[in-house]
Amino acid sequence: MNLDEFDYPLPLELIADRPVPARSESRLLVVSRAAATLEHRVFRDLPEILYRNDLLVINRSKVIPARLLGTKRGGGARIEILLLERRKELLWECIAQRAIRLSAGTVIAFSERDVCVVREALGEGRFVLEFQIRGTWEEFLARHGSTPLPPYILKKRETLPEAERAALESLDKERYQTRYAVEPGSAAAPTAGLHFDESVLEALKRGGIESAPIVLHVGLDTFSPVTAERVEDHVMKSEWCDIPPDSLNRIVEKLDSGSGRVVAVGTTACRTLESYARAGWPEGPLRTDLFLKPGDSFLATQALITNFHLPKSTLLMLVSAFMGNELRKRIYEQAIREEYRFYSYGDAMLIL
Repeated sequence: MNLDEFDYPLPLELIADRPVPARSESRLLVVSRAAATLEHRVFRDLPEILYRNDLLVINRSKVIPARLLGTKRGGGARIEILLLERRKELLWECIAQRAIRLSAGTVIAFSERDVCVVREALGEGRFVLEFQIRGTWEEFLARHGSTPLPPYILKKRETLPEAERAALESLDKERYQTRYAVEPGSAAAPTAGLHFDESVLEALKRGGIESAPIVLHVGLDTFSPVTAERVEDHVMKSEWCDIPPDSLNRIVEKLDSGSGRVVAVGTTACRTLESYARAGWPEGPLRTDLFLKPGDSFLATQALITNFHLPKSTLLMLVSAFMGNELRKRIYEQAIREEYRFYSYGDAMLIL
């Protein structure tokens, strides 16, 4: 398929640069694949839309303060670092911005006693960095890390007054994180989960709708635009994921019994489900580079909660695969006409 099939124009004002005041006040566009119809709701209605015995699969990965600003020793250049994946305790794969002439042995300083050393250049702006810090890793991130917001949010905030930007940055620490996040490791939020608040979670439980936690630590590739002209030529970089034994058993039992639907909360939960299903439901963690695009089948995902995604992204292609690309185009056109909010802090879709 040609990449242009997944492009669309979006008015700048529909890119959400901040969350709505309350998580469950987000709008919810409910789509029936079978009937090719849609319904406009709000996210707090979710417990009355889903059925008793449906099973929500939620990603409990926690966003870390993965954005670091340092100075190159011996040159003084400012270097922006985004932590991607831990290899060992203080050894991380990262992306470095303004990284011209970074090579093995280069030292980047965050303070007099907190530095990192380039151990390997991987290409495409990626490096393996070894950190040499005082105190614990968590203390280091608290001193120097900040919320790794997507570039389109940072860009839209550039013209805001400094006080407003500072207030939003403080809000990000709470709101760019799901209520159920417990496993640190993500460089970006699994955004479909941002809409759940305590009232929705409690109402789901009262309604007999259970949840099965999984973990996929989100890297930048999840959100990066595809550049290959032929979609089939795109290669995903692998990400670590895990379905704990209890969740695995409940998911498989739900699929076998047909007593309710397996509902993936977000594309990360969907990719984890589909990766495990294709591997025969193994026990223990695995790495996945699964790229779901139109023409691919879904073995375990029976309904999907997701946000509205960037043009030419693998997330948009996954959604197009799940609901059909022509229906997806029509739904996105309608969402734009109805002025839904797009991307990470935007509104949600429930695809049934």
